[in-house]
Amino acid sequence: MDLPPYIQSLERCPTVPGEAALGAACRDVAARLEEGALPCLAIAGRDDDLPALEARAAGIAADADDVILAGTGGSSLGARALAALAPPRPAGPRLHVLDNVDPDTWERVTGGLVPERTHLLAISKSGETLETVALSLLAADRLGAGRATAIAGKRGALRDAFEARGLPVLDHDPAIDGRYSVLSPTGLLPALIAGLDARAVRRGAAAALDDFRAKGPESPPARGAAMAVGLDRGRGRHIQVMMAYADRLVPFARWFVQLWAESLGKRGRGSMPVAASGTADQHSQLQFWIAGPPHCWVTVLGVETRGLGPAPDGEGVPGHLAGRTLGDVMFAEREATVRSLAEAGVPVRTFALEAPDERALGALFAHFMLETIVAGRLLDVDPFGQPAVEDGKRRAAAMLGAMAR
Repeated sequence: MDLPPYIQSLERCPTVPGEAALGAACRDVAARLEEGALPCLAIAGRDDDLPALEARAAGIAADADDVILAGTGGSSLGARALAALAPPRPAGPRLHVLDNVDPDTWERVTGGLVPERTHLLAISKSGETLETVALSLLAADRLGAGRATAIAGKRGALRDAFEARGLPVLDHDPAIDGRYSVLSPTGLLPALIAGLDARAVRRGAAAALDDFRAKGPESPPARGAAMAVGLDRGRGRHIQVMMAYADRLVPFARWFVQLWAESLGKRGRGSMPVAASGTADQHSQLQFWIAGPPHCWVTVLGVETRGLGPAPDGEGVPGHLAGRTLGDVMFAEREATVRSLAEAGVPVRTFALEAPDERALGALFAHFMLETIVAGRLLDVDPFGQPAVEDGKRRAAAMLGAMAR
């Protein structure tokens, strides 16, 4: 199975952590894949669960003009990244993501919706995520009976509330952390509601897995992990920028930030991920990356845009813009930024997608999950779990319980 068409230029850092360590890390991850011990990736090879998911998505879409997705972090970021691929549709529900408990946003999103034509999709692995439970209960009350679906763990406040109201609850695989769950119903049910092809997402992910199995330490995820760890620990490049040169890919960059930060920021290790948008952040952050402290390195995500879009016409058009489309401008800006970074000595790698579709994004999801897991092995940290986040959740719940009624 071939990878989707993306091109990667990747600097090698062979001395830190070393080829032997990288080979051992890749063998360990490959063995876990074969044992079925990485269900977040193994699910890419399945399709037996998709007919029921497709039917549920079709039922929701047929009965709703708007869908509210209540979920935070990994419960919504992957869905956002996929939904950004969906083209405008004359029919079909609009997807609104509520991932924060700002009361102003709540009113702005829900105030103009028609309850009888709105469906709630609530997602929480633990079923105890404070923000999601609060938003879901409010939305369920506003929408009325029967207009909600949850994806939740076997226990927890969210499941209890939905079951008490007779609302359907789909099981969230307890072995898949939220930030790794994009290939599961957590990411694919919202994608299906948005009109996307869930099977293509998994095919793309499966292709990336096959490539990793075949190439091991020479595969793109392995080289990327070695680069990230080598630049962090060997060269002091502690900030990893993920810059998306396509508005459709900016949500993917934000998904990556959570994946990397929450997986590897442990025991005083890991590097800081930053999401950026091209061309906008050329005018806000690029100066620092190039001329500030040498702490950054950059991954550029792009798509083929040459020849796309309108071109300026008429009197007064500068010569370098004459006949050039917006896509030409985007391409030139992206290439110029890559060259500026490289010539300034800032490590940079590029991913260029010919077609930013479901299959390509599925491959990127699998690529960066693999890259993160391999990097965890190189850093000697467990890339799963998030104990610091759980501590904050417990404190917030305790504070609410202590508030005077």
